[in-house]
Amino acid sequence: MTGAGSLLPLRSRLRELRPDAFGADPSGERMARIRRSPNFADGVFQNPEGARTRPSGSTLEFAKQFFAKEQRVRRAPTGTVPVHPTTLADIAKPPATGLRLTWMGHSSVLAEIDGRRVLFDPVWGERCSPFAFAGPKRLHPVPLPLASLGPVDVVVISHDHYDHLDLPTIRSLAGTGTVFAVPLGVGAHLEHWGVPADRIHELDWNESVKVAGLTLTATPARHFCGRGLRNQQHTLWASWVVTGPEHRIYHSGDTGYFGGFKDIGAEHGPFDATMIQIGAYSEFWPDIHMTPAEGLRAHLDLQGGSPHGVIMPIHWGTFNLAPHAWAEPGEWTKDAAEEAEQPAAFPRPGEPFEPAGRLPVRPWWQPLSAPLAHPWRTPESPAVAPVSVGELDLAGER
Repeated sequence: MTGAGSLLPLRSRLRELRPDAFGADPSGERMARIRRSPNFADGVFQNPEGARTRPSGSTLEFAKQFFAKEQRVRRAPTGTVPVHPTTLADIAKPPATGLRLTWMGHSSVLAEIDGRRVLFDPVWGERCSPFAFAGPKRLHPVPLPLASLGPVDVVVISHDHYDHLDLPTIRSLAGTGTVFAVPLGVGAHLEHWGVPADRIHELDWNESVKVAGLTLTATPARHFCGRGLRNQQHTLWASWVVTGPEHRIYHSGDTGYFGGFKDIGAEHGPFDATMIQIGAYSEFWPDIHMTPAEGLRAHLDLQGGSPHGVIMPIHWGTFNLAPHAWAEPGEWTKDAAEEAEQPAAFPRPGEPFEPAGRLPVRPWWQPLSAPLAHPWRTPESPAVAPVSVGELDLAGER
């Protein structure tokens, strides 16, 4: 067949070959709303500060670093990660202080706040990839089956990259009756995967929604989006503020450092706890992910410039996504927090803790790490004692 009409069957066949994990592109009223967004210009969503979303520098140099055998060895644990065997009993009893966090690995966190349960960026899949046979594979198992987690009031998604929005996980949660809070445009993926439209709250930056007595606000981040072969930048990325009657928490999603953290803190802070991305950084993409030093700086910005609350590092330890050593994000964050006299929590995957109580601080990654160079340490770095983490309210005034 020839002519324009012959293209229609071809396009239909190509759509049928598209992996379901690619999701769906926004269309109709959803796309019209995207075009009306003040953060959408020149056909794409814009960052709050300029950001290079593609790797910079020499592709050859990056390939040398990423694929060299000796470098690959550094990017994985040398033994079994000590996952806390989370059970329903661990999280069935309400937190004594009203706030409990359970890091499930990478950026997945169960936050129990003022009697409600919020699940951030749940990824229970074996790979963060559209394919079951390829892509970054877990370096440790999930702490517990998703079905054993118990009911959650709201699932919060930061953006649509595979290590934050996981098809099999979403399909499992779609059958639970929970609602979803997502950045503008991401609802197209969820509807495509079976989540009813009336259970999806899509927010632009600085928009809020109330769910089960909590206020959820999508706040700016410096990143990008995309799941398919065409990256149209038609879905937004966000960080999130969750405010309850007694507590407030912050989840960074993926982001590069930018001045907007101070604005978010001034508007919504200070926070009892922040969950801050400190892994998968590289000199090849300095604008879209933070180093641990930048993550600590972001936390302090969110808290008004001074140590306050608790920082919990996320986006590390579970998937191999960057050239740095596997344990480097944890070790660097520990050093940076101690130097700033900022309380920090380093739970094993699946280990619940209350930010106002005794914090998990043992560097569990050290016995599993290849030797680290510690390039962030300098002769001028002051020797600091670890922050005291006894049975005291580290969240401070609320």
